Amino acid sequence: MKADSSNSSPRKSQEALTLLRADHKHVSELFEQYEAARTSTQKKKLVHEICTELDVHAQIEEEIFYPAVKAALKDKELVPEATVEHASLKDLIAQIKDVEPDGEMYDAKVKVLSEYVKHHVKEEQNEMFPKVKDTDLDLSELGEQMKQRKEELLSAVAQ
Repeated sequence: MKADSSNSSPRKSQEALTLLRADHKHVSELFEQYEAARTSTQKKKLVHEICTELDVHAQIEEEIFYPAVKAALKDKELVPEATVEHASLKDLIAQIKDVEPDGEMYDAKVKVLSEYVKHHVKEEQNEMFPKVKDTDLDLSELGEQMKQRKEELLSAVAQ
C-alpha cells in the first residue's frame, strides 16, 4: 500500500501575508471572547493573551515585514502610518497589560484597543497587502523569517 505523499512532503513555508492574516483573525477572535467574558479571571487571561499576541505581531512586522515592504514599495506613507498606529496600540497595551480588570475604564480601554486593531488590520489588508502582492518580494522567504522570529518571541514570553 502506497504511503500518502502529502504527509511525507516537507511542509511549505507559510507565506508572509497568510501568517499576518492568521494573526489578525486570531486576535479578532480573542477580542470577541473578551466581549463575552463575565469574570475578572477570564478577562485578565484574555487580555494577557491579546497583549502578548499584539506585542509579538507588532514586533515581527516592525523588524521584518515593514522594512521589506518600505523598500519594495519605496513607501513613504503606508509603513510610517502603520508604525504610528503601532505606537498608539502599544500605549493602550501598556495601560491594560498586567493590570487587574477594574471595571468600566478597563473595559473601555480594551474596547478602544479592539477598535484600533480593527482599523489597523483593515488598512493593512485592504491597502498595504494588495500593493505588496504586486512587488517582487519573496513572500515565502519573508514568511519563514517572520514565523521563526514569532516562535522565538513567543518562547521567550512563555519562560
